[in-house]
Amino acid sequence: MPMLTTHTGSLPRPPELDRLFAARSRGEAVDEDRFSALIASATASVVAAQLEAGIDVVDNGEAPRESFFTYVRERLSGFSGATERPIMADRLAFPSYVALKRAQTTGQDRVSALRPPACCAAVAHRDPVPLHDELDGFAAALAAAAAAGARTPQATFVTSASPGIVAAAMDNRFYPDDGAYLDAVAEALAPEYRRIVEAGHLLQIDAPDLAMERHTRYADRPLADFQRFVAQVVAAINRSVAGLPRERLRLHVCWGNYDGPHHLDVALADILPLLVEAEVGWLVLPFANPRHAHEYRLLDRLEGGAGSPAMGIVAGVVETTHNYVEHPEVVADRLRRVLDVVGDASRVQAGTDCGFATFAGYGDVAAEVAWEKLRSMVAGAALVQD
Repeated sequence: MPMLTTHTGSLPRPPELDRLFAARSRGEAVDEDRFSALIASATASVVAAQLEAGIDVVDNGEAPRESFFTYVRERLSGFSGATERPIMADRLAFPSYVALKRAQTTGQDRVSALRPPACCAAVAHRDPVPLHDELDGFAAALAAAAAAGARTPQATFVTSASPGIVAAAMDNRFYPDDGAYLDAVAEALAPEYRRIVEAGHLLQIDAPDLAMERHTRYADRPLADFQRFVAQVVAAINRSVAGLPRERLRLHVCWGNYDGPHHLDVALADILPLLVEAEVGWLVLPFANPRHAHEYRLLDRLEGGAGSPAMGIVAGVVETTHNYVEHPEVVADRLRRVLDVVGDASRVQAGTDCGFATFAGYGDVAAEVAWEKLRSMVAGAALVQD
């Protein structure tokens, strides 16, 4: 049978919804009825579009969220104000690149990736309603697609932020040290993780922190310091998912979903031994981009600690920061290379390098092109028989 297809989470939102998210993130009042209606229609549309494109493991496109991690401000207590997020070191190395991107993005109305909230009080699980509403909306969209005669997905997934990306990207102004802050965030996110799995979905924990922070907060520090951070975050994730079936858990790790030099990215070889200690069933990793395309060779090292089963891999075979549409044969070649290393087709799925709309209003790929890329991924996966 053909290899299963999925993706990394965020998919293009309607422009009006992007604008409302951006306005609300700035503290502006929005029409809540209109806002809720747009979320519902966007969720229904994105679910139907995935099924029409042939995606096997689908999600809600993160339509109800302003971004892949700052949404926690609505669900956890303790966040307010703003963090001045450091610019990635690879960008700063090339002033002409910084000027180019500034010229391209000036005037865009979007949720800021560089000024997320800060932790200014105790972090705790506060309001279950936004997650319940999101899961109910996803269920309604799936039911509507089924009623319209759409194909049935093989599985569904819902994303949630890693405690590490929250603790790294949202300044600690309350806890005595960063370890205590990380532990509090992990404990506060655990009910969300559990609820997603209990609702019948795969849980994908989005953890770009486990690679990207090397050239962000840890850019001027020794590699060993960053590796200790990765180990601490993996341990925190393991505490948060304790008791959940690992085959229902995916961990997404990447080096930042932006069109940049990436020449200062940490090598996968330097972090993979730490990633496989995560008590999850699947790693979601990017292999389509030019900086990390060669690292599929390391996928023979997916064994975890003593007694841990080998992980599966969702291999990024479609890039999410450029508008080239990958040819199906290119997708198939990338998948065959991964399969040759992993050796077990049941442990390989086709995916994207990252999301197409990680922050509302932000994305390098045009919406129509993003969907064409997904259709090409499906066609390529169909060429690879297990």
